[in-house]
Amino acid sequence: MSTDENRNEHEELNEALEVAKEEAESAGEASAEGEGSEVEALKAQVQEFQEQMLRSQAEMQNVRRRAEIDVEKAHKFALEKFVKELLPVADSLEKAVESTEGHEDSAEAVASIREGVEMTLSLFMSSLKKFNVEQINPVGEPFDPQHHEAMSMVPAPDAEPNSVVAVVQKGYLLNGRVVRPAMVVVAKAEDAPKIDEQA
Repeated sequence: MSTDENRNEHEELNEALEVAKEEAESAGEASAEGEGSEVEALKAQVQEFQEQMLRSQAEMQNVRRRAEIDVEKAHKFALEKFVKELLPVADSLEKAVESTEGHEDSAEAVASIREGVEMTLSLFMSSLKKFNVEQINPVGEPFDPQHHEAMSMVPAPDAEPNSVVAVVQKGYLLNGRVVRPAMVVVAKAEDAPKIDEQA
């Protein structure tokens, strides 16, 4: 090989190297630009997610605050319907008291009061029924310790043993749950052993 050929080959190699370097640099710049734009896109996405999270947190706080206010109002005014139903009962009792004024000694006043009180009691019981309040009046039924409270036991030959023969005070249920048990007198069996009540 001659020196001219070597020189030409060497120059061609140098040119090829420079071209390869330029291509590598331009590719590096393009990838750096690509990485830069990718980083910018990721930063924008992160920013958007942070804003969404802040909006969600603010919305959750608003929902929680509204729920707390609703619960507070429900506790505060839960008995509003019940009170509205009982107000006519109070009005009726006031009218019964007013109707007796000036007729204190009259038998007519007593009859009028009794009629007014019976009507008021009927109104009151219907108001209670609207709110699922049931009366427990267990005369003749078997004694149930879940709903009844025994005041005493008496011999009752006409009644079944352990059945209710008299109600001292009626009980009440609210939606099936005992609010106040009925206070009752229970029939005892004639051959039952004597119980020491002072023990």
